[in-house]
Amino acid sequence: MGWLFGKNKTSMVTPDEALPGRADAIPLPARHAVLDAPLAPPYPEGTEIADFGLGCFWGAERKFWQTPGVVTTLVGYQGGHTPNPTYEEVCTGLTGHTEAVRVVYNPAEVSYEELLKVFWEAHDPTQGMRQGNDVGTQYRSAIYTHTESQQKSAETTRHTYQQSLTQAGHPEITTEIRPAPTFYPAEEYHQQYLYKVPNGYCGIGGTGVSCPIGLTTGEA
Repeated sequence: MGWLFGKNKTSMVTPDEALPGRADAIPLPARHAVLDAPLAPPYPEGTEIADFGLGCFWGAERKFWQTPGVVTTLVGYQGGHTPNPTYEEVCTGLTGHTEAVRVVYNPAEVSYEELLKVFWEAHDPTQGMRQGNDVGTQYRSAIYTHTESQQKSAETTRHTYQQSLTQAGHPEITTEIRPAPTFYPAEEYHQQYLYKVPNGYCGIGGTGVSCPIGLTTGEA
């Protein structure tokens, strides 16, 4: 992935410079290829949504569908300006989106903090507009939150993990944390890609530093 290069893939495009996109959403398959759950709403009662960007979404999605308590996952584009972009458009760096994974989970079985632990440990959140050999704004680290509680947990675990990273000699975390912007689903062939193509490319790799979770929200 990342073989299409815009003029400057590591600088965020402005709204005026962004590609125009389109009004129609990219159609989704009905069911998750691994979990046999719906990809589009409505989701099962009691589930919650978490959105993460951690580099190439092929490997990132697999990390989460393998996590117990996750009901369904889908990949898409988030955090930019272009409505309903195509993968080829996102690869130019002219949409402003990062590759994202939407995680629908049962909070009775897996907590949001446990999902954050998967997120922090599955990639290197200090690399800015890249992830390993994948370079560009579409590979930036991001947490897009849906509630004040998620926002607080994301910010608190970032601080906690930064302490662990600093002790291990790593630089500052560059992860973007903000309320969730519109999530645009990616094309069908990207959904559960590494299940369909088991030997496909996976650019996900962590720092090897463990992220402590637990009493990090300030709540009893």
